[in-house]
Amino acid sequence: MATTAVPAAITALVQILSAAPALAGVTVVDGPPTTDMSEADFVAVGWNMGGDDQAAAESLQDFAYAGARARDEDFTISGWLESWTGDEDFAARRARAYELLAVLEGSLRATQAQPEAPTLLGTVLWAHLTRHRLQQQFTDSGARVGISWTVACRARI
Repeated sequence: MATTAVPAAITALVQILSAAPALAGVTVVDGPPTTDMSEADFVAVGWNMGGDDQAAAESLQDFAYAGARARDEDFTISGWLESWTGDEDFAARRARAYELLAVLEGSLRATQAQPEAPTLLGTVLWAHLTRHRLQQQFTDSGARVGISWTVACRARI
């Protein structure tokens, strides 16, 4: 019996985003990047650029009903996406970052090709994008635009 749906949900979200045609050429990583991602677009699942105080996921559980045989789990998965090409055009980087966010949100919607997307391939009852925060910074390598995001999920375990 699983004690949480979090690990399977993160793995499924990485799988869904890695297979998204609109993210062809974009690096999708599980957790923090392990290589230099400057001058590249990337999406990280289960990691947030916010630092140590940013949880990869956070969960809350309660009994699903009397008898205590099943539990409902509400949790969030944090992530980060970024566009950084070394230029100085914040408008272009910001537009690209929001294109990536739109792909993330669209990937969580059911389609003919991905009917299980809102359930993260059956790992949760539902999942959807609930929050995002834009961050912009100018570095010695140019304009850097990132968006921290949160996907909320509900599972029965």
